[in-house]
Amino acid sequence: MRKAEFKYVFRGICAVIMTAINTFMFLYVWIGFVNDNNTTGRLLGTGNITVVTVIYIMLFVLIGHGLRAFKIGVERKTNLLGSIVLTIVTTNVMETMISVGILGMPRWVSAMVWRYALLSVAQTVVICGLALLMVDLYRKLFHPLRVLEIYRVDSDVLQKKIDFLNYKYHIEARTYYQEPNLREKIRAYDAVLINDIPSHEKNQILKLCLDMNKRAYLVPKISDVIVRSSEQLNLIDTPLFLCRNIGIGVIQGAIKRFFDILLSLIALVITSPILLITAIAIKREDGGPVFFRQERVTRNGKRFMILKFRSMIVDAEKDGKPHPAGEKDDRITKVGRIIRSIRVDELPQLFNILKGDMSIVGPRPERVEHVEKYTEEIPEFSLRSKVKGGLTGYAQVYGKYNTSALDKLKLDLIYITNYSLLLDIQILFETVKILFQKESTEGFDEKQIQKMHDAEPHAEQSEDR
Repeated sequence: MRKAEFKYVFRGICAVIMTAINTFMFLYVWIGFVNDNNTTGRLLGTGNITVVTVIYIMLFVLIGHGLRAFKIGVERKTNLLGSIVLTIVTTNVMETMISVGILGMPRWVSAMVWRYALLSVAQTVVICGLALLMVDLYRKLFHPLRVLEIYRVDSDVLQKKIDFLNYKYHIEARTYYQEPNLREKIRAYDAVLINDIPSHEKNQILKLCLDMNKRAYLVPKISDVIVRSSEQLNLIDTPLFLCRNIGIGVIQGAIKRFFDILLSLIALVITSPILLITAIAIKREDGGPVFFRQERVTRNGKRFMILKFRSMIVDAEKDGKPHPAGEKDDRITKVGRIIRSIRVDELPQLFNILKGDMSIVGPRPERVEHVEKYTEEIPEFSLRSKVKGGLTGYAQVYGKYNTSALDKLKLDLIYITNYSLLLDIQILFETVKILFQKESTEGFDEKQIQKMHDAEPHAEQSEDR
């Protein structure tokens, strides 16, 4: 068995152990609950216990798989723990509804809820603690992949990003894509990282890696992102890939709009105390306006006024020009730093969603000035306007606040070309996870602000070479 295959076996064993322990804890509480409340004992038959066990395991495995809760050694620890917590809570909520509906236990709902709440806390402590031990063991058993980066432009930007994943990858060497004896260089490493090289040479290297059984990671071009969503057709004896390129269909759009209205109304009711407290805090700090309005661009280039809680001083952009927020920006108020760090400043956009200017999930609505600038530098940037802007989105959960315009475009195109209601649900779960990640709200440093988007958009020029 190759080392890579053993990794999958290890993760499979970990998933089985986590599922078994979590299910045992659930059954212990469930059987105890039924014993305390079911005087006839009819619910403790072998058949009922088997049904409950199978349903719980299926829910836990399916939800956990969708939220990547079993990706031991793949996800960062914070991501993994967030996935596990969401999986446990979601599974227990769904199991509660199933118990009430199918097993006929509505009169015990209040007693059931608090027991399941305590169960969720206990499961979280046990499973998360176990997962951390598994991750540590994984990292001891499997060392980071030794990677060779092949580049066109000699820049260490990508390497610095990869360095944050030093438990998975270690870029040991970098080489120019036209260097001689590339095969021999690749042979010495576990994997290759193809960083923005011309299409012809990229294809040659990919075929070389296939021939040598070497892993290949590559930074996709916009065309790669579009092709990724294609459907394979076997109509003739020549392979065909179909890129439908229709965005969100009429029926999908109607369903999406229904859930936008429903979820935004529910969210406004639930967060109304937070909205009130935040408004009072902003007003008390400096007496300025509570809300901040700014013109943004949404579907088909339509402009609208986005609504946010004000997190900066009054007249932070009094010259009328956009000034991206830095990591230590003195324009941000004390209250602003708090609400920005936990994303509370975004909550008033729920009113934009109700109005129809935005969706809950979609590309982040950009300022008019930014759209004009980015579209001039990256013509494909206009493709983001095929769908409504969103409160959260693919680029928001998998990128950062200071992610480059080109990378945000690629992430948003992944969402647009692969849209489904399930993808929206996945992004909503991921949004909950990133609320606890500091780097997702990381601002621009001075150097980034100085040369913001001046160089990186042009990296896509190699697409046609």
